[in-house]
Amino acid sequence: MYDLLVSNARLFPMTSGLACSPHRSFAVRDGYIAAFDPPAAAPARAHLDATDGLVLPGLIDCHTHALYAGDRMAEHAERLRGATYAEIAARGGGIQSTVRAVRAASEGELVHATWARLAALASEGVTTVEIKSGYGLDLETELKMLRAIAALRAAPEAPVDVVATFLALHACPKGGDHAAFVTEAVERWLPAVAAAGLATAVDIYVEHIAFSTDDLARLAAAARSHGLALRAHTDQLSNLGGTARAAELGARSCDHLEHTSDADVAAMAKHGTVAVLLPFAYYFLRDTQPPPVAALRRAGVPMAVATDLNPGTSPCCSLLTAMHLATVLFGLTAEEALLGATREAARALGLADRGTLAVGQRADFAVWDLPTPEHLVYQMGGLRPTARFLFGVQQGDNR
Repeated sequence: MYDLLVSNARLFPMTSGLACSPHRSFAVRDGYIAAFDPPAAAPARAHLDATDGLVLPGLIDCHTHALYAGDRMAEHAERLRGATYAEIAARGGGIQSTVRAVRAASEGELVHATWARLAALASEGVTTVEIKSGYGLDLETELKMLRAIAALRAAPEAPVDVVATFLALHACPKGGDHAAFVTEAVERWLPAVAAAGLATAVDIYVEHIAFSTDDLARLAAAARSHGLALRAHTDQLSNLGGTARAAELGARSCDHLEHTSDADVAAMAKHGTVAVLLPFAYYFLRDTQPPPVAALRRAGVPMAVATDLNPGTSPCCSLLTAMHLATVLFGLTAEEALLGATREAARALGLADRGTLAVGQRADFAVWDLPTPEHLVYQMGGLRPTARFLFGVQQGDNR
C-alpha cells in the first residue's frame, strides 16, 4: 500500500541536469519516493493527477539569516545616499544593529517574526530552509536564537523543513577584545551548542571587518572535534584567503565569493566545496564585481543559489527571484540556477536525502503549471506551484 500516487506528470528529477524523465508517475511511502511508474491499479491512500504539470524537487534555500528582529531600513537609506557597508558597520550599525534588536526580543517573538518569512518562501515551492544564528554575540542570545530555530522546525504546521547553523563568528561586539571573543565562541559557546544538539554546522564570516583565516582554522578544529560541519562566508568584500583555507579545512561550502581568485576556485574543486552564490546581497549593496562563475564552471565546482535573507543586505523572501538574478547578474544558465536551488543546495547542506527526485529520496516536491522549468528562472515574480508536498504530505499554502 502506497501513501500517495502522482500520475500524469512531466518529471524533472534534477539528478543529471535539466532533463525530463521518461517516467510519468511515481509512488510515495512513509514520506519517501518508493517507485516510478507503479501499476495503475496499485493501491494508495491518495492520488494526485498532475494534469501534465511539471514536477520538480522542492526548492532549497541553503543560506539564510531568516531569524531576526527589527529592520535596517535606515541603513538602506544611508546606502542610497552613498554610505558603504563597511562605513555603516564602523559606526556601530550593520550586524550590531540587529544584535540589539534580537537581544531585546523573546524567543516567541523571534519565532513569530520568522514564520511569515518561511511562509513566503514556501509559497514559491521551497521545502527546505537553512537558518543561521549569529545575531546574539553572547551565549545566552545565540542559544535563544537556536532554540527558536528548533521550535520552527518542530512545529507540526511548519511550512518548510528547517536546518540550523551556528554562526559562531559573525561579528565581534563593538569595542570588544577580538581574541577573547574568538576564544569564548570557540571554547565555550560551540561545545554548549553541540551538547544541546541545536545545530548541524558552524559558520564564520571571514572578512577584514570580521574574522581572519586564523580564526577560521580555530573554529574548524573545534567544529570537527564536536562532529559539526564547517561552512564559511568568504570573499564578499575582499580576498583574505578565506576560500582556499576553508576548502582545505573541509568546508561544505564557501558563500558570497565576489572576490574569489583562480587559486581559490582550484582549492574548492580539489576539496569538493560547494560555491553558494548570493545575488541579492550583490544587488542590494550595488556591488560591481560578480563571483567568478566562468572559472567555477570550468573547474567543475558545484554552484548553489540562495537568498541570504537578512535584514541588512538581503531583505528578500524569494528564492525564485534569487535564481533569476543569478542568471541575469552572474551569468548562470537556467539549468545551473535550477540545479543550484535543488541538487547543489542540498549538497551545500550535506543533505543526501533531498534535492532530486529518485527512489529513496524524501518526497519533497512541487507541481507547476508551466511550459518548461526554465520559466521559473525566466519570469521574475508571480509564480506559484499548483501543489507543494513536504515529506509526502500536501501543504495547505497551495491547495
